[in-house]
Amino acid sequence: MIQNLVDGVLVGSILSLGAIGLTMAMHMLRFANFSHAELLSIGAYSALVFDGLFEVIYPALGSAIGPLSLTWALSLAIILSMVITGASAVLIDRLIFRRVRAKGGELSMVFASFGVAMIIRNILGLIFGLGSQLYSKDIVFAMAISRDPLLLIKPDQVFSLVAALIIMIILHLILSRTTFGYALRAVAENPTLAQVSGINLSRMILLIWIIGGGLAAAAGVFYGLSNQINPVLGRDLVLPIFAATIVGGIGSVYGAVLGGFLVGIASNLALVVLPSGYSPSVPFLIILAVLMVRPTGLFGEERL
Repeated sequence: MIQNLVDGVLVGSILSLGAIGLTMAMHMLRFANFSHAELLSIGAYSALVFDGLFEVIYPALGSAIGPLSLTWALSLAIILSMVITGASAVLIDRLIFRRVRAKGGELSMVFASFGVAMIIRNILGLIFGLGSQLYSKDIVFAMAISRDPLLLIKPDQVFSLVAALIIMIILHLILSRTTFGYALRAVAENPTLAQVSGINLSRMILLIWIIGGGLAAAAGVFYGLSNQINPVLGRDLVLPIFAATIVGGIGSVYGAVLGGFLVGIASNLALVVLPSGYSPSVPFLIILAVLMVRPTGLFGEERL
């Protein structure tokens, strides 16, 4: 049970990063964006491309950092993948969502997001193939583990958890200590009131797409460090990310963080009593339970 609890925390940190951008976009644009999880795939594969490119340009960057399978090339690739994925999120909104928003309703946006998800998934499959890939070129580093009498943890998992927590702390400081953060929180919680107060709603939506895409890219890479990446990565993570968003409360950044950890821990603790084949259903059960008990989520606003 201790092992499952630790694994749940590690998975929860990834889900939290993915849920932050989703919860803000859902609250502002008023639609369930099922293509958001595909941004994790874009980020993961962008990092894979830049990782190989940097190693070709400067082979010394291909050396691993300590006991990790993470290389210096991949660490630089993570930063670039966040930029690329943030730009991709903006491009998708400009080309598809904004046009559908202008002519259709919320249901049309949901259908459009399904189409976008399928397009991204198939494009990645055509370019990179349908097989799974590892970031590490050396299987020794990829499978390196840290042993303890009670726990079995990969060094890459520890790095992913620490890096995710650092990103969340930085985001918290931005949201709580800067004027930009106050405006961002205001737009995420009440777009209409924020616009009346003089905040440029279009600009803030643009920034939220960038931030959400960047966080999703980091989540995708961190997932790939301790697992394998494949074109259906987004499909496998979309339900847990939605569960984290709903548990925390749509529109609440801090709720998304807490929801991610709760879903990750619950899903892994469920493996103690359920066969592994039933684990994908746990996020769905969590969504149903939250909707029945508290439809607005833990930090969601009650509406009259």
